Amino acid sequence: MGSVDDDDPRRRLAAALRPLITLTVANTFEDGVLDEAAERLEEVVRTLTERAGPKRSRRQPDISQHAQDFFPTSPIMGMANPIAPPVKVHVVDGPEGGYREIRADAWFDWAYEGPPTCVHGGVIAETFDEMLGAANMVAGNPGMTGTLTVRYRRPTPLRTPLRIEARCLGRDGRKIRTWAGIYHDDVLTAEADGLFIEVGPERFLAIAEGNTENADPVVLAAMRAEALRVGAAADVPGDALQQAEPSAD
Repeated sequence: MGSVDDDDPRRRLAAALRPLITLTVANTFEDGVLDEAAERLEEVVRTLTERAGPKRSRRQPDISQHAQDFFPTSPIMGMANPIAPPVKVHVVDGPEGGYREIRADAWFDWAYEGPPTCVHGGVIAETFDEMLGAANMVAGNPGMTGTLTVRYRRPTPLRTPLRIEARCLGRDGRKIRTWAGIYHDDVLTAEADGLFIEVGPERFLAIAEGNTENADPVVLAAMRAEALRVGAAADVPGDALQQAEPSAD
């Protein structure tokens, strides 16, 4: 796969904001220091707001690229999202004859604290959802989350290196089964089983068109083209694609 795109200035801005988030959550300051910092940041926000263009188009995931770039603005592995830790991901070969798998390195700072000194359980669940989805993509079985079952084996510590493994186990029709685990050293602290549902281009289109007010027109156009391409290959009438409704059946 390709290399990570480290030249995006949006990623530089996100990286600059992450320590600020941690400092705000974790450290004590005199009120005057906080007031001064807030005033300077408010000025930065005003400047960016005045210069902001239209909403940035969301790029569709491309599995020919590095796995870190699958979801560049996600809240978990998005290098361009300041609230992402971010989790650092890469692809490895699975067992002989099996699917490729996801491996990841994670470090959760104070902003992700739940129980004292431990990662918040909701953050763990969110991380699993993303890692399982990425594992399905590299296995050639993308889908949407149907159910996510998380087992918290023991507290997952903050501010320490963690290892994540995620793999697609197989599929039965449209149903895709996936597993992931978080390890501190060699100790499994949490694991998750996911049941994902394959959603064809026409169903994704119906979902997006149901949220037209928030939909990116560039992405919508690409989704319509893909739905029509797949529909034509399957000899599905074009008007049927326009009437498609999402379903998990």
